[in-house]
Amino acid sequence: MHALQSHSRRGGLCSLLRHSSQQLRCPTVLLQPFVTQPVPDNRGIRKVAMEAAKGGVTSELVNFVVSTEYADLPAETIEIAKRCIVDGTAVMMAGSVEPASTILRELAVDNGGAEHARTLGKGSMKVPVHIAAQINGMSGHALDWDDTALSEEKDRSVLIHPTMQPLCACYALGEHLGSSAQDFLTAFILGFEVQVKIAESISAEHFTGGRGFHSSGTIGIFGAAMASAKLMGLDAKQTANAMAIASTMSAGVGANHGTMSKPLNMSRAAENGVTAARFAARGMTGPANALEAGRGFFEAFGGSYDPEKIIGRMGNPYAIVYPGTSIKPYPSGVVGHPGMDTMKKLVEKHNIQPDQVEKIKVLTGSNVIKPGPLRILHANSELEAKFCVAFQMASIVLRRKAGLSEFTDAFVQSPECQEMQTKVEVAIDPEIDALGKGRIVSKIYLTTKDGQTYFEESDLHYRGGPKNPLTWDEVSEKFLDASQYVLPSDKSRAFLDLARDFETLGSLSELMDKVTA
Repeated sequence: MHALQSHSRRGGLCSLLRHSSQQLRCPTVLLQPFVTQPVPDNRGIRKVAMEAAKGGVTSELVNFVVSTEYADLPAETIEIAKRCIVDGTAVMMAGSVEPASTILRELAVDNGGAEHARTLGKGSMKVPVHIAAQINGMSGHALDWDDTALSEEKDRSVLIHPTMQPLCACYALGEHLGSSAQDFLTAFILGFEVQVKIAESISAEHFTGGRGFHSSGTIGIFGAAMASAKLMGLDAKQTANAMAIASTMSAGVGANHGTMSKPLNMSRAAENGVTAARFAARGMTGPANALEAGRGFFEAFGGSYDPEKIIGRMGNPYAIVYPGTSIKPYPSGVVGHPGMDTMKKLVEKHNIQPDQVEKIKVLTGSNVIKPGPLRILHANSELEAKFCVAFQMASIVLRRKAGLSEFTDAFVQSPECQEMQTKVEVAIDPEIDALGKGRIVSKIYLTTKDGQTYFEESDLHYRGGPKNPLTWDEVSEKFLDASQYVLPSDKSRAFLDLARDFETLGSLSELMDKVTA
């Protein structure tokens, strides 16, 4: 779209004045495609006054999605994607028994509708395609056990939970359309790619500046929309429309951490991404520069963006490789995992028993505790425990682990857990904070009742992270653990056998048959 025709408020004003008695001239440069320099608003926040045109970041993303095929994908990208698919399906299994998922299934029954695609896990049923994505998205994030992409930049930490939105879109639409496994993989990887690149590009104001957005909802919708557009075979114009429609359906706030509404952000991102692509396929339109336009996504949700994080970087490298993703060993916020592993190492090395503990001090950064994600000081429920360092330390001390059996209301509310939490002090260490938001570090001091103090510091190459990833066997073990209360073991193992050679499957039906109950 021509810059003057899209959002040029300055251009429009000049056009009016040109015919006025003042006879002012409009700078001719405004008629050319460009992105203006960021300008500060009256709060000191740098906002972008942009007039994007063809060749902008939206076009870059759209063209990459439309033009990339399975044969273009590097082998490493495909292998990591298969681990992400197994992991994402695992947490759907475990999350399908959660109350939030039950609520959505009950509402789907009340609403009725077409039987396009199956929900996965407990209570599997056929529902409209967007509702399948919605319910599976809720199940997949209900336990906060799905993977996380983290930045290595100093101005941001968690980028997004990158797997669930495109995965739920691919499962729902893939079954509805009869897609091949290779088409599924391609769409999944491209959805993953788009949303991480957007998360890297948008101003850190989106994450850390007090705007309060939860990127897995606000940005995750683009991953679901682009995966859907790819599976549906939309052309460039339709795919750009899907991007625009997704931008106006984007939502998700961070205040709901520790409640059922947090996974609803993920659920709605998956649902609305599918819907955006389906709207576009039927002819609904939107601006071709929806991300970078004045009053577009980047300006509204972040104030500014860095086009260099997108232009020339699509698939170079693929985001699933770098910055990569962290597959979680624990069902809780990933920024707490290095500290949990460190506490486990400390108590096992020194054989410290719960009744020996006098106090625990945890020093970390603001990317971990408030204003970071782990902002609950003392947990009184399973959902609060996922964002509470005191609980995480207490669980490791009491049980040497923090798995599904620990993240329950019964254990969190138990007298021993409540008491142990009171012994944990958590504070921000200025030296750790100075490392930047891209470094997750915890220092743990444990003092016993006899006056001894023990110390451990976390490893930057934490378990499950891109530099110390879980192996295929470890991800498979996680799947077996997560699915044990939903699937018989023979179905779980059959799913893993099929998923190992995912790209050779002719269709999804055989695979999905193994993860419905």
